[in-house]
Amino acid sequence: MSGISRRAVLRLAAYGLATALAGSYTVFIERNIVLVNRYQISIANLPPSFHGFTIAHLTDLHLGRFVSAAFIQKVVERTNALRPDAIFCTGDYVHKRNTTAEIDQVWPILMQLQARHGVFSVLGNHDHSADTERSLYWLERSGQNLRHQRKVIERGQERLVLGGGGDLWEDQLKIDQAFANSEENECRILLAHNPDSVDTSFKTPLSLVVSGHTHGGQIVLPFFGPPVLPVQNKHYSSGLIITEKTKLFISRGIGWAIYPVRFNCYPEIAVLKLLNPALPV
Repeated sequence: MSGISRRAVLRLAAYGLATALAGSYTVFIERNIVLVNRYQISIANLPPSFHGFTIAHLTDLHLGRFVSAAFIQKVVERTNALRPDAIFCTGDYVHKRNTTAEIDQVWPILMQLQARHGVFSVLGNHDHSADTERSLYWLERSGQNLRHQRKVIERGQERLVLGGGGDLWEDQLKIDQAFANSEENECRILLAHNPDSVDTSFKTPLSLVVSGHTHGGQIVLPFFGPPVLPVQNKHYSSGLIITEKTKLFISRGIGWAIYPVRFNCYPEIAVLKLLNPALPV
């Protein structure tokens, strides 16, 4: 009987150790390994001069508990070192609600981002829940503000038209307003924090939407996928998705929400390479 008891105790101890190791991995290891992932996105109406145009996409930094300013600083430096043509930032730069402290800490770091054709940013729900007025102040001060407006990148006589949506939960999207006065057949790219924005009512034709918010689910189970996604459309997890209206890219982001864990879902700096399918890769 004592032998059986010892085996049972050893078995329970082994299970406990395995659980502790798995928990430690999700909290202390994978969550802190930021990958640079490269994606090729084919866009039929991409102007030929933008064939091969590269975009570094940052989202969901969530500076705050377990995500330090030093960690974000390294992410920004790695992003700059990629030397992209442009940088897109799609919100949730801070984590905590009802405080300006994290906002005032993260934005001087974000203002170090550099790309030859510019850095373009919108806000996420956490930026508003922290402090809308302060987030908008820094967004404008940074020179990166794309919220509710249109900006154009030019190469010779050809143009790439960018527009920024407000956050779906905490702001007004105003997608049609953002792209007002753009020409009918132009290549339009929308930055919007929440990918559910694609399923709202708007009339402007879009070639691509770039979003974050989901964190890829943070936990992705083999053969099952992410059990939890903070979106209405549960197909919107991460990567490139073809919707009825447009192509949608969702980054897994950098930080965390709800629980500080990641499993089979590394944080990422996403590098998007835009391609015209009529031209050779």
